[in-house]
Amino acid sequence: MRWLFLIVLLTSITAPAFAVEPDEMLSDPALEVRARALSKELRCMVCQNQSIDDSEAPLARDLRILVRERLQVGDSDRQVIDFLVARYGEFVLLRPRFSWHTALLWFGPATLLIAGACGVFVLARRYRANFPRTNGEQEGLTAAEAARVSEILRGGER
Repeated sequence: MRWLFLIVLLTSITAPAFAVEPDEMLSDPALEVRARALSKELRCMVCQNQSIDDSEAPLARDLRILVRERLQVGDSDRQVIDFLVARYGEFVLLRPRFSWHTALLWFGPATLLIAGACGVFVLARRYRANFPRTNGEQEGLTAAEAARVSEILRGGER
């Protein structure tokens, strides 16, 4: 039981492992920090829901190396991003830029939410129109009909 506790304790306090391998890292700490920041903004084309900084896929490794090469050549962060977008498309960005062709991506969820809320509102109004509250009263019935309904509800139908 002690071993199990020790294993759980050790696995819970260890730092998460990153996919960046030591041979990829740059010797210049400032460039490495920039490379890591850029790697967190770029999508792994294989995993699609991870940054290339977190992914262990071979393509992610190639992209990390490419980012570092571009930084060593002297490209700015914006130039590196623009180069990768030109090569792989907007999909390479974890947070796509706002433009006319990504407007649906940005406004789609809000539009669906508003449309759903409007639909619920319309359905609620229709339901109320078709089934009005009576508060115990029989609306639209004659006195004889109301008496007959009351008799049926009391179980006096014969």
